[in-house]
Amino acid sequence: MVFKINIADKSGKTYKLETEAEFLIDKELHDKFEGKELSSDLEGYEFEITGASDKSGFTALESVPGIGLKKVLLGYGKGMKKRPKYEGKKKRADKKPKGLRLRKTVRGKVISSAIIQINLKAIKEGKKSLEEVFNPKTEEAPAEQAE
Repeated sequence: MVFKINIADKSGKTYKLETEAEFLIDKELHDKFEGKELSSDLEGYEFEITGASDKSGFTALESVPGIGLKKVLLGYGKGMKKRPKYEGKKKRADKKPKGLRLRKTVRGKVISSAIIQINLKAIKEGKKSLEEVFNPKTEEAPAEQAE
């Protein structure tokens, strides 16, 4: 199973990685693991799973146990960004509608083969910075001028 992995560092920059990471299956949200399990270049790093979503876009919610889909009554926040119908398209100052709760479909907190995207947060830094690992600078030889 190929996962699309987004790795966020402490500065807020995100790095994207697509990899076959079978060891992530059966881990839960907020579990921690070593970077060398993900790639040999990431030795010394420690990552935390902060979120995930499946191919249909359903987010993994930490309050839902298991791997399946479930309909949950949600307030405004993760998994639910709708606005009340009476409000229309007008902007509100506080942006958080009062009393709005909707039943939405979410996925459980356990990583399974149905998950496509996994979000990670770097907790411990390794020897190389993430910038060096994902965007290696290739030193090009100066072009010879033919006259």
